[in-house]
Amino acid sequence: MIQATKILALLGRAVDYSYSPLIHNSACRMLGLPFHYTVFNIPSPELVGDALRGARALGIAGFSVTIPYKKTVLPFLDELSEEAASIRAVNTIVNKDGKLIGHNTDIAGFASPLLPYRESITGKTVAIFGAGGASLAAIKAFNRFFTPKEILLFARDTQKAHSQLEESGYDNSNPLTILPQESPEKIRECRVIVNATPIGTRGNSGSVIPLERQLLNPGQIVYDMVYNPPDTPLLQAAKLAGATTISGIEMLIGQAEKAFTLWTGLPMPVSAVREALLQEIQQ
Repeated sequence: MIQATKILALLGRAVDYSYSPLIHNSACRMLGLPFHYTVFNIPSPELVGDALRGARALGIAGFSVTIPYKKTVLPFLDELSEEAASIRAVNTIVNKDGKLIGHNTDIAGFASPLLPYRESITGKTVAIFGAGGASLAAIKAFNRFFTPKEILLFARDTQKAHSQLEESGYDNSNPLTILPQESPEKIRECRVIVNATPIGTRGNSGSVIPLERQLLNPGQIVYDMVYNPPDTPLLQAAKLAGATTISGIEMLIGQAEKAFTLWTGLPMPVSAVREALLQEIQQ
């Protein structure tokens, strides 16, 4: 019996560069699932509601949601998961019999590669660079899965960072201090350092940390959410300093793995998907 192909898609703006179609179509092909994942570029926020109403009518099975629409989609959804509600941001939508349910898999996806180090993070200070949606997911992950002594949030615009934290309903489970991004000396004492900015992306070279100041050391875990290139300038410097490194590839796959299971009910073949993704990026 032939099964009709179910459509999954990425909602974003100018996101043809995304690796999400490669990740999800590879996983579906490996498991023989009748799904096809594509990209829907929505040119302006005013059209997001129309897109979701059309998706409901057409029976599109689900979406990934990326910037700048992770908050824009909220009024058009029927229900939010606990994670999505906690930071008022959605990166995954499931169409369950015409009911659109918003999830946030960035939180668990971020935490996944850090879980083996949980004991060594407990009671230690951690640092996050950036004050956008990615940093909110990282803050929530530290609060939910780890018990750091303190979270240092380095932001270019500290006032904006305060506003975004208030808007997200930050519960202050762990003390959080917002500091100017230009003064990162305090990261010397941090167990984990996270780059939640686009700095270091291919075409946006550089590092959030002034590498010449030698602020990195062997007792640290340096986690760069940037995934293209997989080995960013920050990660290269961290390796030279003897620190443990985590590439953004791990978060990209981690959040995708959880979204894939929400849509299909099946685990993603992670190792094979990672191999396919790395081959594509390194071409």
